[in-house]
Amino acid sequence: MDFAFNKFATSGYQLLDKYQAGLVLTGAEVKSTRQNGLSLRQAYVSVNYSPKPEFYLMKAKISPYRFAPRTDHYDPEKPRKLLLQKAEMRTLLGKLEQKGLTIIPLRVYNNRNFIKVEIALAKGKKQFEKKEDLKKKAVDKEIRTRLKYQ
Repeated sequence: MDFAFNKFATSGYQLLDKYQAGLVLTGAEVKSTRQNGLSLRQAYVSVNYSPKPEFYLMKAKISPYRFAPRTDHYDPEKPRKLLLQKAEMRTLLGKLEQKGLTIIPLRVYNNRNFIKVEIALAKGKKQFEKKEDLKKKAVDKEIRTRLKYQ
């Protein structure tokens, strides 16, 4: 079951590799996420290199759980740690050194009662590539409608 989906990821980026990561949340954040209180609209993944590399989900907004006590000091956009395997971390760090590559979250979902994030290694599209994709979608839609009515 998907809790959140980043629908702008495929339009702005060319996705190269996909990975699954665990998400470290508090109890109230988990409950809020399960009630569709999560937004990946401007979210991205950042790497913190202090003593060892750690991956964080930044700008993902989790609205406060309405039944949780004392939500006055709650920051809905705080960085949340991602849990990856060491081999995946090494490959991501090696590929991030290439120019123009970034890591973006695609979706947040439930896997055996654990909240998981699907992240992708992506390369940003240029403006003309985005326009070409829109033209291709329009042509495909036109072809489908014409075939449908014949």
